[in-house]
Amino acid sequence: MTSAETRVTLPALQQMKRDAHKIVGVVAWDTPMAQIADRAGVDLISVGDSVGVNLWGHATDTEVTVDEILICCKAVRRGTKRALVSCDVPHAPAQAGTGAAVSAAVRLTKEGGADMVKVLGDPGVVKAIVRAGVPVFAEFHGEKLPVDKLVEEAKRLEDAGASILDFRHSGPVAGPAVVRAVSIPVIGGLGGGPWLDGRVRLAHTAIGYAAKWIDSKTETYGNAAKLSFDAFRALIDDVRSGRQIKGG
Repeated sequence: MTSAETRVTLPALQQMKRDAHKIVGVVAWDTPMAQIADRAGVDLISVGDSVGVNLWGHATDTEVTVDEILICCKAVRRGTKRALVSCDVPHAPAQAGTGAAVSAAVRLTKEGGADMVKVLGDPGVVKAIVRAGVPVFAEFHGEKLPVDKLVEEAKRLEDAGASILDFRHSGPVAGPAVVRAVSIPVIGGLGGGPWLDGRVRLAHTAIGYAAKWIDSKTETYGNAAKLSFDAFRALIDDVRSGRQIKGG
C-alpha cells in the first residue's frame, strides 16, 4: 500500500496484489483531469486511445495516431506527481508489426513520459517491447473463451514480460482463476469486476462528463454534464440580462 506522498511504482502495485489491496486506475487524457485524479489518490492513470471516440468524436478508437496520443500522454504526465502513467500504443502501429509497435512504445515513454505502455496481448510484441526497456500493461479479453485458455493466455503474457494485465470482460469464474494463476496484478477495464486485483474506470464516466449524462438515469459517481449544462444556462441568462458574469 502506498501513501498519498509516495510515487507509485510497478513493484508497489505487485506488493498491493500480494497484500490483497485493490489497485485503482482511471483513464484520462488531459492535465486537469490527471491532477484531480492524482490528488484524489488513484494508483494508475491510463492514457487510452479511447480518447478518439470519447473526446474527439471519432467513429472508432482505431483512428488515433501516435502523434495524437503523445499530446495526451504529455498532458497527463504534466498533471501527475504520484500515480503511475500508462499510455496506449495506438491501433495502427500495434497492427503494423513488432518493429512499429516497439518504436511507438519507445516514443511514448521517452517523449511522452509514460511509465509503461498498454498493448493488446500478443506475447511476441510484449516480449519485444520489454526487451527494448519499456514495461508493458498487456490487454486481453475474456469473451467466448474457456477458463483454461484464458489462464494459459495470461501465463503467456506474464512469461513474455508483462508487468500488469488488463483482463476485460473477465467474469466471476475466469477472473479469479487468472488472478490466482499469475503473480502480476490483474486489473479490469470494460467488463471487469471486484474479483480482480483492481479496476480501471474511464474518468469521464466516473464523473458523468459527456452530453449523454445530462438526462441519464444511470448512477455514477458524479454528474459533471448536468452541472455544466446548468452553469452554461445560468451564464447565458446573466449575459442576456445584462448582469455581471461570475468568475471575473
